Amino acid sequence: MEIHEIKKIVDNVDGWLTDKEGELLYTLAKNCTSENVIVEIGSWKGKSTIWLGMGSKRGNKLKIYAIDPHKGHKHRPDKIETFEEFQRNIKNAKIDDIITPIVKTSAEAAKNFDEPIKLIFIDGNHEYDHVKLDVELWFPKVTEGGILAFHDTASGNRWTGPKRVVKELVYKSKKLRNVRFVNSITIVEKVKQTSLKDRIMNRYTFLLKDIYEYTNKLNLPKPLRVIGKMLIRQ
Repeated sequence: MEIHEIKKIVDNVDGWLTDKEGELLYTLAKNCTSENVIVEIGSWKGKSTIWLGMGSKRGNKLKIYAIDPHKGHKHRPDKIETFEEFQRNIKNAKIDDIITPIVKTSAEAAKNFDEPIKLIFIDGNHEYDHVKLDVELWFPKVTEGGILAFHDTASGNRWTGPKRVVKELVYKSKKLRNVRFVNSITIVEKVKQTSLKDRIMNRYTFLLKDIYEYTNKLNLPKPLRVIGKMLIRQ
């Protein structure tokens, strides 16, 4: 299925994910080459799950564990049941054969989860303590060469927890490199041991991002903003 066809499907699914972020998840899942699995923390009604599932099907068909208690959301704190709608959306997208829903909180699911993870998308509870706990529980389960992707890490987002946790994690960890950003998603690669160059580049990339986000608030001319984006991508 082509990207424009996937967009038509996800446009009818409730959620908070841009097309660029969805395409990123699709690409990350498609490029997973090992016999490991993909994990999603926070599924809501399946918008991001569909992007991941479509990518995995186009690639090596890794199993995806979609973890969510399905009782409310960070943007919708009212306690509403979402699991049935999630299941319908996954079935309509024809990816239910590779999706294993786990109707639990992240902490509950982590207790008995022992499969090596190639890609994890963290988009659950956005409070600082919860995001930090997600990292503490799931980071050890990610394989070397695996990818961690965090949603809602951009400045200006009313949820500061994800950005704060990611910045602390990358600055302190000696097992993460290749920091990248797509809209509000931050992506990092887990390795056995980073080099000094890796750690310098991580900090340099965050510095560029902070400068770009600050200057973006100043309404600079479009050519300057385009240059800023190019620098971050490099």
